[in-house]
Amino acid sequence: MSALMWIAAGSLAAWLWLLLGQGFFWRTDVRLPLTGPPDPSGPPNPSGSPGPSGSPESAGWPSVAVVVPARDESAVLPESLPSLLAQDYPGPAEIFLIDDGSSDGTGKLARELADGYGGLPLTVDSPGEPGPGWTGKLWAVRHGMALAAQRPAVDRKDGGGVDYLLLTDADIAHEPDSLRELVRAAEENGLDLVSQMARLRVATYWERLIVPAFVYFFAQLYPFRWVNRPRGRTAAAAGGCVLLRREAAERAGVPEAIRKSVIDDVALARAVKRSGGRIWLGLADRVDSVRPYPRLGELWRMVSRSAYTQLRHNPLLLLVTVAGLAVVYLVPPAAVAAGVLTGRPAPLAAGAAAWLLMAGTYVPMLHYYRQTLWLAPLLPLTALLYLLMTVDSAVRHHLGQGAAWKGRTYARPSAAP
Repeated sequence: MSALMWIAAGSLAAWLWLLLGQGFFWRTDVRLPLTGPPDPSGPPNPSGSPGPSGSPESAGWPSVAVVVPARDESAVLPESLPSLLAQDYPGPAEIFLIDDGSSDGTGKLARELADGYGGLPLTVDSPGEPGPGWTGKLWAVRHGMALAAQRPAVDRKDGGGVDYLLLTDADIAHEPDSLRELVRAAEENGLDLVSQMARLRVATYWERLIVPAFVYFFAQLYPFRWVNRPRGRTAAAAGGCVLLRREAAERAGVPEAIRKSVIDDVALARAVKRSGGRIWLGLADRVDSVRPYPRLGELWRMVSRSAYTQLRHNPLLLLVTVAGLAVVYLVPPAAVAAGVLTGRPAPLAAGAAAWLLMAGTYVPMLHYYRQTLWLAPLLPLTALLYLLMTVDSAVRHHLGQGAAWKGRTYARPSAAP
């Protein structure tokens, strides 16, 4: 067998493994609700409670503090903040928008939107510049959590503090029942962290080419079924929408324990799971990101700012990742082309089979994003772009630019605890 045939066969074997042995990452059926049809008028039934919904054992809805870190978000806030203000949540809830040093009037706009729309109470505050060793987002989250702990409007009746924290980004829009269903899922299943991967915006050509693959690659790296195993080692969350039980946050020591983390959602999930908490991650149906990425450069920066952090700034891991991406995603079309040009059927068949498996596993994600299935055979091109973004992330790091986001640069951020 030629070297090309060996490599093509290796790529095909890798795709057979990914298809069957990687937690069925390509399936898109991990969604809320986790239980049967709920009674919209009754409170959730806590896991392990013997009484039905509405009984003394489950009387009352838990209190929730919605913490929204925001830095220069005036462009997206008119679409996202009204959706939080309009939450149809039966229990006590309040929104804390933490203005992280914005220069575009984010805080003022948030107050104006609250005055115009009404709904849930809104508090806007600013924590000042991040303390030593903190990322800006986690510094803002810390401040929001501290404010929530002092608010009688969301305190528990026993004085023990807020029951849940909804950590959501300023570019995330929620349907009116989003908070209610998140809390119901946590209460009825005994979960300490419930996270939904918001449906990202796909409107332009570059968004269609790159965004569904972003979620596809994330699920491949962190298969949702593995994340959701109570005793499994895999842990991840989607930072745009995380419902966190207050007691679990205290037990895990967050956000202090993850204060340096640029990939803070994964770090948060790991901290909660390692401290004995139960976590759940799935795709969202009614939670959407409204942030536009119309040009390739904006998507490129979004990926490259944390890609090398994910590899723990390890050059060896970078080389292994680049080689793996090449074998898994680039070899199949290369083997098909070489087989056609040289008239050798063996590499052509192996490459075509691997390419077909690749495209087939991508189809459910394209369907979830309501995109044309003709994008499936283009996944090798998208993978090549992600490979280049990862290399660019490493180059920027070694040039001292590190992870840069909205005017801040973190030279050597921590990926996770």
